[in-house]
Amino acid sequence: MAQINPHINFNGNAEEAFIFYKSVFGGEFAMIMRLKDLSSPEFPVAENDVNKIMHIALPIGKNILMGNDVPEFMGRVNENENRSKISISAESKEEAEKLFNGLSEGGQIEMPIADSPWGSYFGMFRDKFGIEWMVDFDPKYNSQK
Repeated sequence: MAQINPHINFNGNAEEAFIFYKSVFGGEFAMIMRLKDLSSPEFPVAENDVNKIMHIALPIGKNILMGNDVPEFMGRVNENENRSKISISAESKEEAEKLFNGLSEGGQIEMPIADSPWGSYFGMFRDKFGIEWMVDFDPKYNSQK
């Protein structure tokens, strides 16, 4: 079956964001490539973009969270626009709380994590980098595994 892996664009702080995500999820980066790694006469990179992230990947469970910095010549990402939400399905209520509390630190909570009317333990927030997350633990789903 196909796998879905989120990819996030940043305005020069992808590395900072991914170090933060790594501190919450753990693990090691599968790849870190900077724009300077691609620089050539055919693909010149502006001096202020050389250390920006071309591609970064953090394996999380069976998925990979990926991201990059947008080079200045491409314009800026609107950090307040709804870039879509990353949904995390936790394996326990404790894991859901740990991820929610860790990732939302310094961010803006939209819906505190709590028992939802549809039966799961759910919360939503925008992290300190402007990325929107949903954290969910559904005991019905996890008891069927």
